[in-house]
Amino acid sequence: MAIDIEFLDQLSRFRMVMKKKVISQYQGMRESALPGEGLIFKDHAMYTPGDDFRAIDWNIYARTERLFVRHYEEERNMHMHIILDASSSMNFGSPVKKFDFASMIGLGFAHMGVKENSRFTFATFSDTIDLIKTTGSGKNIMKIVDHLNRLKIGGQTKLMDSMESYKRNIRSKSMILLISDFLYDTEELKEIMLRYRKNYMYLIQVLDPMEKELTLKGDVILKDMESSASLRTFVSARSRMQYKKRLEDHIIEIRDLCAHFRGKFAFTTTDVPIFEAFYHILFSAGEAS
Repeated sequence: MAIDIEFLDQLSRFRMVMKKKVISQYQGMRESALPGEGLIFKDHAMYTPGDDFRAIDWNIYARTERLFVRHYEEERNMHMHIILDASSSMNFGSPVKKFDFASMIGLGFAHMGVKENSRFTFATFSDTIDLIKTTGSGKNIMKIVDHLNRLKIGGQTKLMDSMESYKRNIRSKSMILLISDFLYDTEELKEIMLRYRKNYMYLIQVLDPMEKELTLKGDVILKDMESSASLRTFVSARSRMQYKKRLEDHIIEIRDLCAHFRGKFAFTTTDVPIFEAFYHILFSAGEAS
């Protein structure tokens, strides 16, 4: 399947509708109470227990004998890093592969970043990280589309190694969009979010409807797409219920992990029309449905 270019045209037509919501959301995420590189002064607020002493304005205290802290805001032009899972498990799905659907989501963010004059970097990972070299401008969107269409999907998910290697590309506080099926141990995600805690993390989970609902039944042979290991089993109504409960718990665990690190989480399946899925991701981040 080729990337749906019409989807990007839809984003352009609906840009003014979406712009106010998206930009205000991102700006809200960028606010900070701590001074640092890339921050500009915003306003003052009364000191409350738990505020950082480094942010206290001692000049105001000298005049009023009251404690105020400085509030800062980061520069608008925050760099966005779009990191897409290209491991073997993402090659699953019918009629739409998870990788193709996830690619369109990533391209949607890149497209909107270009329209708002924001810088972005696009990368894929499996057992290693692969940086797609572009200038982050509008004319390079099609270059990314071509790269993704030609990319051979495969390899095992080595998220920790890939994200550790990717850190050298981050030179300032950034927005990290990680798009994957996240069908692996959440302890690994926890460690990554801990290491990237100075940035804004946005996790977007993409699953095939069959993975979400487990429509299989009876005698089946299951094959791990990454290890090629096979398992013959019987899928009963009870085992389907147990599977769905474990998956639901897994999704909730990822969502709660994002909330703990003040990140964002969104979930979608590949049977949802791409524009509708993208709209939901932007407007309803934080839900696990």
